[in-house]
Amino acid sequence: MFSDLGYALSAVSYIGLFFLLSVTGVKGGLNKVLLVLVAITGAAWSALHLSLFHGIQNLSAVLFYDSVKLFVFVTFSLSCLKHKNDSALSFLVSPLSLCFLGLATIPFLLLFLMPSFFLWMYVALMIVALSILILMEMLYRQSAEQKWQMKPLVFFFGALALFDFVTYANASMVSQLGISYVQARGYIYLLTLPFLVLAIRRIDTWGVSIYISRDIVLHSSLLMLAGAYLFVMALIGYLVKYLGGEWSYSLQLILIVMSALLLVAVFISEQFRTKLRVFIAKHFYANQFDYRVEWVKLSNLLSDEPLSENYVYDAALSGFIQALGLKSGALYQYKNSVLTPLTTKGMAPLFIDLSAKEQNELLAFITTTRWIVDTQELRYFPARYEGLDTIKQTLKKDANKLFIPLFYQQELWGVVELQTEEAKKPFLNWEVRDYISAVTSQISNYIFHYQNAQALAENAQFAAFSRMSAFVLHDLKNVMAQVDLILTNAQQHKHNPEFIEDTFETLEYTKIRIGKMLSQLTEKKISQGAGMKQVELSKLVREVIDKQCQNLKPIPRLTVLNEVKLTIDSEKMSNVMYHLISNAQQATPNDGDVNVLIKNDEVSSQNQAFAVIQVQDSGEGMSKQFIAERLFKPFDTTKGNTGMGIGAYDARHFVEENQGSISVESEVDNGSQFTIKLPMN
Repeated sequence: MFSDLGYALSAVSYIGLFFLLSVTGVKGGLNKVLLVLVAITGAAWSALHLSLFHGIQNLSAVLFYDSVKLFVFVTFSLSCLKHKNDSALSFLVSPLSLCFLGLATIPFLLLFLMPSFFLWMYVALMIVALSILILMEMLYRQSAEQKWQMKPLVFFFGALALFDFVTYANASMVSQLGISYVQARGYIYLLTLPFLVLAIRRIDTWGVSIYISRDIVLHSSLLMLAGAYLFVMALIGYLVKYLGGEWSYSLQLILIVMSALLLVAVFISEQFRTKLRVFIAKHFYANQFDYRVEWVKLSNLLSDEPLSENYVYDAALSGFIQALGLKSGALYQYKNSVLTPLTTKGMAPLFIDLSAKEQNELLAFITTTRWIVDTQELRYFPARYEGLDTIKQTLKKDANKLFIPLFYQQELWGVVELQTEEAKKPFLNWEVRDYISAVTSQISNYIFHYQNAQALAENAQFAAFSRMSAFVLHDLKNVMAQVDLILTNAQQHKHNPEFIEDTFETLEYTKIRIGKMLSQLTEKKISQGAGMKQVELSKLVREVIDKQCQNLKPIPRLTVLNEVKLTIDSEKMSNVMYHLISNAQQATPNDGDVNVLIKNDEVSSQNQAFAVIQVQDSGEGMSKQFIAERLFKPFDTTKGNTGMGIGAYDARHFVEENQGSISVESEVDNGSQFTIKLPMN
């Protein structure tokens, strides 16, 4: 009786599988044909083991049934290994198929040639079962990225082949089939069948499309959980009895009633059923969206270069509408407690018709819960939207809206309002919500990236203006030094005609410099290379020394080893030289030395000649740490309020801008030497 129940259930299950395979799927092929044959074989094999057919059952018949079943299993396993473009004939005559099918025919030969030598039959069937295990191992290894599809199939045939292998290995040792193995086989084949069904669901190349409704799976799962729960309770009672414990009939009755109440309470719980339904949908059903295709479409939409801020908002809204297959929507920004429409498409924004109290209530709910508001869900499940008391009736009137919040750094940035055709509007299940969350994250990053890029561009403009202002201020300080030099010498030379002539020349030069500084502040764009001209380097340095560096001691001494001409911005070059020479003067005692050397360097890489300018002093010098960490750092000065801290930085920036280099050699109390190299071509 026990074994009959297992075989009967197994036969019914395989018949059901055969029915599903017969009425589903539009494609054919070798795999599907053999799959139908597996279902027929499983049903016939299970039915022939029932007590009803004891009249035609003997050991030879049982072994024949097993031989047929294993032969079909081997054939189907081989078909799973074949290339998809192989024909049925090429599949059958391939060396691999001939080898394994040859092994599977050995039991038939033994039954025909040696019908009473059952020991050899046990060994042969054991070898065939082992060959199925080998085929499953080969299938799993070659599946690569399709392992997820093939795992249930490998579990199904692997478990059955392993059980048959153990059954016949035991029979070969004791020279008879174990009755316990035979009685259990029906249940084993029944319990492993769901793995085959799951494999059929996953492997689309077989051309079979089996659909099992979510409600059937849910109710079956509830029944299975109930059975497991009752089994555990029965096991606890058995253990109490086995260990010698006793309890009264009243206590047993209380335990039974409380167990039943707990089971019913759990199963009627809407929260439990919802979680179970989500678990089943996540792990046993295909996705509603083709995420790869949708992600490519969304990426293509957002990949175009944004031409304006409105373009960004239009693209963001279109991304939501396209991703969900909708037609209309609106995008709002929440700023300074005000919700402002940024763009709309095919609809009038709902928020415009809401009162301030209703807007605040909806925004407070979205901000607190971070929940996507679905007005149709609100109509049927109002308890899920506690806190929308004032606005509930307004939203229920328009039951085809979605409100999706956008957050930036944990703060509400805006809201997307989407509208669909009510007939096509589904409830938001777990997958749609997860999908919307992923789309929202991508589109939000697109919007925030553009806004941050715009903010960085504005900051860069302000930084450029501030930097230019600092350089102008530095130049003004130099102009002030020239005016101070005139006033200092005026007391002694104001009646000297040559002094007056030099003064007017200096004032003219000062006027030109101030004009250039004003143009730098007023002109938004300064052409690259403006002011470039060929200058004689020794003459330029001589003018700097004579006109700007005479009011400080020691007076610089210029040495020219080679006359050098450069095409360069003479005004900026003069500023650089003045800064280096005046700094050397300020760092050197009055009785010290400041020397400027000009030469050319013929030995250089890539046959490029360089002009070399060296400014050397015998002053206080600098430490290596100061040179590495502070010398060329802007706005870092050792002169207190009188210095700007941008002279050395400006010098290095100008030299490197002209493909040159600047180096410093210095020791504390032993002076410093600045060396500038500029390409002559």
